[in-house]
Amino acid sequence: MEYNTVRDHLIIPEYGRNIQKMVDYAITIEDREKRTKTAHAIIISMGQMNPTIKDTLDFHHVLWDHLYIISKFKLEVDSPYPPPSPDELNKKPEQLAYSDKNIVLRHYGKHIINIIEKAKEYEEGEEKQALILAIANQLKKSYLRWNRESVNDLTIAKHLSELSGGQLILPEGVQLIAISEVIQRPKNVKKKAPTKGGQKYGKDNYGKKRKTNYPQKPR
Repeated sequence: MEYNTVRDHLIIPEYGRNIQKMVDYAITIEDREKRTKTAHAIIISMGQMNPTIKDTLDFHHVLWDHLYIISKFKLEVDSPYPPPSPDELNKKPEQLAYSDKNIVLRHYGKHIINIIEKAKEYEEGEEKQALILAIANQLKKSYLRWNRESVNDLTIAKHLSELSGGQLILPEGVQLIAISEVIQRPKNVKKKAPTKGGQKYGKDNYGKKRKTNYPQKPR
């Protein structure tokens, strides 16, 4: 019996060991035309072994790339696609650039900061005032999600001024969105079943009213 611990390492496990054996066999075929036909047959089997790959864009190209990878780039055939470069596959991805800005009042998030920076570029007028009001309402919503206690509009106006460096000022007397529109209050508790003559009425399995076996204690 042959155990997996003594077998060769699977290059792409999704295709299984039989596909890898077929690829290893194809490498040993001396005739290039026959080797190419065998590679096309292997591609069909690979598509059946890994059907989810058909959801990807240009999945035939992906299958041929996987075939070359499984063969450790030793398979030489007349492929409809050029083989991928081993150096490109082993190349480490570039490091993502993260923002190093110090965000004031972090509970509002970075996206609202970007919107505020864009609003500062607007010329004075009705459009900018409407944008300031929309931003202030969004700040209030975000504040109440972070802290479900009450918050007054003066606090939101102060935070807007701080976040914009004093360039976006909420006009005095402007009323922001109501707290009740942001926070949903719990619904009223259902009333208890009515009682009559010290007896509590309920319903049986057929939906008919019935008395309970035990009378209600006097209050």
